[in-house]
Amino acid sequence: MTSARLSTLAHLRGDIERIESQSEARALPRAALGHAEADAALQGGLALGALHEVFAHEGRHVAAATGFIAGLASRVSPRRPLLWVRQDFAELESGALSLRGLSEFGLDPRLVVTVRAADLDSALRSAADALACDALGCVVLEIWGEAKPLDLVASRKLTLAARGSGVTALMLRVAATPTASTAETRWIVRAAHSPPAPRWQASTQPWGAPLLDTELVRNRHGPNGRWIMEWKCDACVFHDAADPQPVAAAIADRPPAPKAVAQRRAG
Repeated sequence: MTSARLSTLAHLRGDIERIESQSEARALPRAALGHAEADAALQGGLALGALHEVFAHEGRHVAAATGFIAGLASRVSPRRPLLWVRQDFAELESGALSLRGLSEFGLDPRLVVTVRAADLDSALRSAADALACDALGCVVLEIWGEAKPLDLVASRKLTLAARGSGVTALMLRVAATPTASTAETRWIVRAAHSPPAPRWQASTQPWGAPLLDTELVRNRHGPNGRWIMEWKCDACVFHDAADPQPVAAAIADRPPAPKAVAQRRAG
């Protein structure tokens, strides 16, 4: 085949992919997050019946990523059962899911079912089987570390299962590197500094509203972006943070204090 024909074939394939991508974008129903800029980038909200990935590259951000996943799940389907599939290793690393924490993010703990899988293969099978059940509103698959079995073929199976039933799949990846997948969106989530609670609330809840540093790094049908989102517990929506501040660096990453430097020099 000549180079001209190869070039023409490549252009035709690209056109077909764009047409299919646009038709899929129109066909998928969406759930608004409440954050105006993020919803605009997502063409109206998070696509339902699709696969979405949320990454926490460092273990210290796993709580923020878990909260973000819970918030997404509550926006997707707050009144239908949710199945949360976890590896045993995930529970050892981060502990059991907090029912009170899930409730803060708009989920009814009575509708949350957790499944502990012995290994990654079992977790993938459990998630794929659950996605075939249209009685569920959402399936969360939580995976720690690098996972070779979670390749393009495996993500394709999850995507097809989600599309077939209309059940949304949310994948939480901790301490892992993003690889090729069929996910509709991919997010990197970090903790953001939460301002102190108002004085009238400080006695019962000394911390402020949850703030999340969310970065949309893959969006099949729109632009990427990065936002500091505040979770509104009463309204159960994400909102633009009024006074976003970055999280303080970990102790190991901070420059030494002047006193410590002086002591070392004296010694």
